[in-house]
Amino acid sequence: MPWGSSPTSTGGPRRRRRNRSVGTRVSAATDPSGGPLAPGDAPPPGRTDLGRVAARGAGVTLAGQGARIVLQLASVTVLARLLSPEDYGLLAVGLVVVGVGEVFRDLGLSTAAIRAPELTTAQRDGLFWLNVAAGVLLSALALVAAEPVAAAFGQPELVDVVRCLSVVFLLNGLAAQYRAGLLRRLRFGAVAGVDLAAQVVSFAVAVGAAVAGAGYWALVAQQIVQGTVVLVLVAASGRWVPGRPRRGVGLGPLVRFGSGLTGTHLVHYLGNNLDNLVLGLTAGPAALGVYNRGFQLLMTPLNQLRSPATTVAVPVLSRLQDDLGRAGDYLRRSQLALGFTLVAAMGLAAGAAGPLVEVVLGDRWAQVAPVLALLAVAGSAQTLSFVGYWVYLSRGLAGALFRYTLLTMALKAVCIAVGSRHGVVGVAAGYATAAVLEWPLSLWWLSRTTVIPVRALLGGALRIAGCAVTAGAVCALAVQLASGWPAVGRLAAGLAAGLAVYGLAALVPPIRRDLAGVAAWGRQMLARRG
Repeated sequence: MPWGSSPTSTGGPRRRRRNRSVGTRVSAATDPSGGPLAPGDAPPPGRTDLGRVAARGAGVTLAGQGARIVLQLASVTVLARLLSPEDYGLLAVGLVVVGVGEVFRDLGLSTAAIRAPELTTAQRDGLFWLNVAAGVLLSALALVAAEPVAAAFGQPELVDVVRCLSVVFLLNGLAAQYRAGLLRRLRFGAVAGVDLAAQVVSFAVAVGAAVAGAGYWALVAQQIVQGTVVLVLVAASGRWVPGRPRRGVGLGPLVRFGSGLTGTHLVHYLGNNLDNLVLGLTAGPAALGVYNRGFQLLMTPLNQLRSPATTVAVPVLSRLQDDLGRAGDYLRRSQLALGFTLVAAMGLAAGAAGPLVEVVLGDRWAQVAPVLALLAVAGSAQTLSFVGYWVYLSRGLAGALFRYTLLTMALKAVCIAVGSRHGVVGVAAGYATAAVLEWPLSLWWLSRTTVIPVRALLGGALRIAGCAVTAGAVCALAVQLASGWPAVGRLAAGLAAGLAVYGLAALVPPIRRDLAGVAAWGRQMLARRG
């Protein structure tokens, strides 16, 4: 995959942008105090160095996420055998409530700090204290709101759950700018190591508590321990002691960008959690627990793979704002890489959902299988449109992203409301239907706002989807033909049949070219020198 940098990233003169389609930059250089750049905030690497750093960063980040996914699957497998659907349902409701506050806690300032061309020490200090203040305020609000929330869902146990989870606001507020600083300096390996270590420690604590009979408190402890470990490790890696906040240091552009992004994140979060809210309010914690296990088994690992892609892509695309050709090629190849890996896996997961659930979760979770298959469809559609999200962030198009997110939230609300009449499976079907409809809509909406290679992205996505649907159908057929076999055998048969479809697809010239590009992208990530 070609990597590059805009002229501004190499220290050359900045060109005033007249075309609104490219977006505008947030520049920390407006600091009237003329303060020094934050330590480690050196000028971004040039074209060649950026390619090497980004390729290595993507490789390290994906390797770390791969390890995290293994741990996530181990967590799902082990804890599903120790805890009940009701335990997971209670935590899911608590996390939905806390997650709304997390959107406000960050205020979009992490992304603002990462994409700013320059950042002074005073500005970084100011962003830190803004995040901390928001965390303290939201912790206090969660303590007050715990009882009304429990009453709304008809679950008295939620009072203590929400109150304990409120500490997550403070932990994440303290950690936000430390983490953003590591990403800004392209220290992807350090971030991957922090996330992996936090997940290992929190998983061990949760298993120990569950074995001791703690029930849903094991899951609460897992969340708090993970946040604590992240804070300790990012602070140690950042080697930075925040100074006192000061006025007049040029925080305005950063806060304005973050504020616009906060609204988008809130709407996006609510849209993504409408399914949980509907089930929690109408079907109770047991049904929500079944849905949550399907989501954790499939969508959480998927998000953990897509998240590092964003971690690498946004800083790189921010440096390519003045080179639309290179940016477009980056988007096209990134979509192919995500599609022929993640979407391919989603297709196989949908086809082999039954034996997959039986092997990973056990017999008592059989109700999760149809939910898993439908969520795989949703995850595939979301992944195909995921590169567009990078464009919004890297080009500062917060307003356009907010309007688009409002539209998709309305679409999702309608689909989930219709599906909720049919219980857990109906909600999953509504979620999947909305995701499929959003994919073409996302391309059209973004193309009206900025310059993207629409035809190339559309063609690549159709090839990806065609392969995934065919492989998933063949996988499901193989599972049915092996119905008398043990679950492991049926799973193996389905996966082998689905992978064979991809082997045959590689003989088709356009698919072969796509796969060759993905292989080259993978080799570049693994290379020590780009």
